[in-house]
Amino acid sequence: MPNIKQQKRRVSIAARQRMENLRHRSTAKTLYKRLENAVADGDKDGATQAHRDLVSCLDKAAAARAMHPNRAARKKSQAARLVAGS
Repeated sequence: MPNIKQQKRRVSIAARQRMENLRHRSTAKTLYKRLENAVADGDKDGATQAHRDLVSCLDKAAAARAMHPNRAARKKSQAARLVAGS
């Protein structure tokens, strides 16, 4: 436990930032699963919309540094291959 006032503030700030980063990553995973399900069901329109949502979410996560930009690029590439293969 921190004794210094500024360190107490930093602990709460770090916790808030950790939750924000978790929200970005969790949303990206959920959207990727939605895309996989849409492709598996053969829903072209649903897959296109899910892909658009996923790419937007990954770009925002990379911009916020919740996810490494290279990881976001890799996930976008995987999603594009998934949509193209359907």
